[in-house]
Amino acid sequence: MGLTVDILKRYKGFELEVAFSAEDETLALLGASGSGKSMTLKCIAGLISPDEGKIVSNRQTLFDSAANIDLRPQERDVGYLFQSYALFPNMTVRQNISIAHSGNREERESDIGTLLEKFGIVELSDRYPVQLSGGQQQRAALARIFAYRPGLLLLDEPFSALDAYLRENMQAEFKRIIREYDGNVVFVTHSRDEAYKIADSLVIIDKGRPAAAGNLREVFARPGNVRAARITGCKNISAIEKISEKSFYAKDWGIELHTTEPIKDNHTYAGIRAHDFIAEEDLPNCFKVEIVDEIDGPFEKDVILRAENGVGNLWWTAGKGMDVSDVSGISIAPEAIMLLDA
Repeated sequence: MGLTVDILKRYKGFELEVAFSAEDETLALLGASGSGKSMTLKCIAGLISPDEGKIVSNRQTLFDSAANIDLRPQERDVGYLFQSYALFPNMTVRQNISIAHSGNREERESDIGTLLEKFGIVELSDRYPVQLSGGQQQRAALARIFAYRPGLLLLDEPFSALDAYLRENMQAEFKRIIREYDGNVVFVTHSRDEAYKIADSLVIIDKGRPAAAGNLREVFARPGNVRAARITGCKNISAIEKISEKSFYAKDWGIELHTTEPIKDNHTYAGIRAHDFIAEEDLPNCFKVEIVDEIDGPFEKDVILRAENGVGNLWWTAGKGMDVSDVSGISIAPEAIMLLDA
């Protein structure tokens, strides 16, 4: 059982061309606004028809341009959670969940009771959507989807309408719920932190095309190209000039660095994550720096550095209470350097 997507959709001034697969896992579509993430989700759900390609879910062909197959949304065995949650305003929570259940009355009452318990909304069952908070609406909408028992679960920015405190709580709750779900989950997000917390695999979409795809932690560790590195949060990227098999000159930083990975001809850039710098001078890849600025955050701070011979700045994320005023040198482990294609 799994999901395979290979589609092309053309618009004036924009073209979506994506291909990926998932196998009984949670997959995140990560990218900036307007990159094509939600459009991809709507193509899978049947709300948008691609111009070309094929979509198969749980061995059922949902769309195949060559075979002239384009199933209606209600024929696709898909549960779709909209950003707005789309609860029926004139129905109570119980009625919203009940309308999605296709069993007999006895089964329906039993399953609804189980879902109200599972999603922690028993005491809200007789309330209307307008009487619910954002988090409560989300849980009610998820309960309604699960009442339908879909073979594929699609979620479009499911946490975007929640405040920071509620978002973190719901992310943890959501991860627990989908762990019990027997099927594929695909969710859209523009938050790399959200993707990292929840997903098993990742597809990074940039300007309508995948920039990287694969196991989530592997993609973050080795994004492979500049676009994917930036979208996953890498602040330090420099053009490079190869010196030897495992050393290069970083043109923007004015320093020579050594890697554990052989440098290939297509590796024209290098990336360093801000958390990976070490304030020690007796380690590999040490270089002299001057502190340009410090930007305090609630739990850590960003330190902007410049190498002795560099022209571009480097970002280092340091501990909140760390005194960096006397830091004159910094190091980066060779294995922490990411070699990137353009």
